[in-house]
Amino acid sequence: MDYESADLAARVEEAAIYSVALRTSLTAAPILSDRLGNRILLKREDQQPSFSFKIRGAANKILSLPDSEIGNGVICSSAGNHAQGVALAAARRGVPAYVVMPISTPEIKVRAVESFGGKVVLHGEHYDDAQDLATTRAREEDLCFVHPFDDRDVIVGQGTIGRELLDQIDSGIDALFIPIGGGGLAAGVATYLKVRRPEIEIYGVEPVDAASMSAAFEAGGPVTLAQIGTFADGVAVKRVGDETFRLCRQHLDGIVTVTTDEVCAAIRDIFNDTRTVVEPAGALAVAGIRRFVEDDSVMGRTLVAINCGANMNFNRLGHVTERTAVGDRREALLAVEIPEVRGSFLNFCQALGERHVTEFNYRRNRTDRARVFVGIELRNGVGDRHAVIDQLRREGYQVKDLTDNELAKLHIRHLAGGAVSDVVDERVYRFEFPERRGALLTFLGSIGVQWNITLFHYRNHGSDYGRVLVAVDVPPSTLDQFQLHIDELGFSYWDETDNDAYDLFLKG
Repeated sequence: MDYESADLAARVEEAAIYSVALRTSLTAAPILSDRLGNRILLKREDQQPSFSFKIRGAANKILSLPDSEIGNGVICSSAGNHAQGVALAAARRGVPAYVVMPISTPEIKVRAVESFGGKVVLHGEHYDDAQDLATTRAREEDLCFVHPFDDRDVIVGQGTIGRELLDQIDSGIDALFIPIGGGGLAAGVATYLKVRRPEIEIYGVEPVDAASMSAAFEAGGPVTLAQIGTFADGVAVKRVGDETFRLCRQHLDGIVTVTTDEVCAAIRDIFNDTRTVVEPAGALAVAGIRRFVEDDSVMGRTLVAINCGANMNFNRLGHVTERTAVGDRREALLAVEIPEVRGSFLNFCQALGERHVTEFNYRRNRTDRARVFVGIELRNGVGDRHAVIDQLRREGYQVKDLTDNELAKLHIRHLAGGAVSDVVDERVYRFEFPERRGALLTFLGSIGVQWNITLFHYRNHGSDYGRVLVAVDVPPSTLDQFQLHIDELGFSYWDETDNDAYDLFLKG
């Protein structure tokens, strides 16, 4: 092992963070272990005072700084967990903590930071805006900027989880799974363990729609992703750190990517074993274990997941529950064409046999065929999904599998309308915008009045970002102008005009 890694591991063992952070439990997950055929253990960072591992890195950085560097206070940019850790550690050190947060930050997170003594400054629409102000103030006011992940002292603090793991487990760890956002947690823990216990396999876990470390591995260095999903907002980072990339590339055995549905199912798994509701980022590692076990048919091993946080907005639970059945492979979502005659639904259910219909969305059609959006309960995962589709096709039904179609899961299943006949130039887009009071009105105003909105669907999922489906009548002569307009809005968006779910249920 190289000297640099050995030095970092030594610093982890010397880190004095426990006047602020806690030694968290390593908890058995017997229900999940029994189902997966492996011994599953959970490192419970949800037990920290700030309900997140971030307090470790912040504490190590702030408590180890000399007075000459910290006299005027510390400053950071964050939308949540890191901010709380910085505020707590600064209060313990007795210095001011300034936290710059985007103006879209939910009030619950602002209040949490203030309750720990942080002085909150709301600035900018996005995290990058907040970071620009924080670094500017750090330079102009001689404040210490505490980076959320790409800082050696912060990485060392996160590495203390690895030190605790070796103290806690009564027999060998075969593999450890670590959530990755900017990479500070994975860099610190992986470096420490590969120095002390190199035989342990260590895997990072990322959302498939925010896989910035995977992209960096493929490119040979950190890259900035054009778009990322925000469901697991605690790890929604467009670009990993330079230092964290270097350490992760050296010490990780691989990266597992997981879907939103798999994360939701993992939240349920953790609740079943601990009666704790973690945030989406906090369930990434368990989702990674499930994916790893399924892909490689792993049996009889000891697998550890770091539950990195539990700062969950209560209003998000409905959305999580809705997606869990699909993530657990207990539900298939299908578009099925049936005859537009009396008794068709009864005949359809009879074709399914004893399988339970979980959802059935239908609107009368003027033709002799009707398209229905249907949820069907599964018994044995993906194999059963294919079996039920094959069964329906043998019965003469036309079937399209929408189980993995994000547009279908976010919007189509909630729309009770149908196709229209008087719009011929319709374009369909899925948008995300910062969720705050008046955000929907602001979004509509941004779209403008030059083009006619022909469909609009919005649901508040209790997260930091609103999700909207918009259809707009865009004559071909103005398509380039419209495209330029939505590019300039600054919102993340996806063109869904060619999506099967739109074509089947909404297109004229």
